[in-house]
Amino acid sequence: MVPTARYRYRHVTQELVTRARQLRRESTPAEQVLWEALRGSQLQGARFRRQHPVETFILDFYCPRHKLVIEIDGGIHSQPEVRERDEERQHWIEAHGYEFLRFTNEEVLHELSWVLASIRAKIS
Repeated sequence: MVPTARYRYRHVTQELVTRARQLRRESTPAEQVLWEALRGSQLQGARFRRQHPVETFILDFYCPRHKLVIEIDGGIHSQPEVRERDEERQHWIEAHGYEFLRFTNEEVLHELSWVLASIRAKIS
C-alpha cells in the first residue's frame, strides 16, 4: 500500500503533494491572473486553494467552504483523449458532491470580469 500524507490532505500520496507543490511553482499565466483575483479571500470572503490534491487528482483551484472546483484549460485540453480524461475526472468530482467550473486560458486572460462573475454566482 502506498503511504499517504498525514497532514492537511486525506487519502493523498506524498508524490501527489510534491507534484501539487511543483505545479504551484510553475503556474501558467492564466492561473497566476486568476490566483491574484482569488487569493486572500478577495472574492466575497471565500478562501481558495490552488493546485489542491484530492484523492488522485490535483485541482487547479478549490474553495472548501463551497466545495467548488475551478479548472483552467489550455489548448491541450481540446485534444480528444485529454478532453475524455477531463470529462471522466469532472464526473468523478461532481459525483462526490463538488461543484465544478471550467474556463479556458483565454477566458481568464481576456474576460476576467466574466470569469469572476461566474465564480461569484456559484458561491452566492
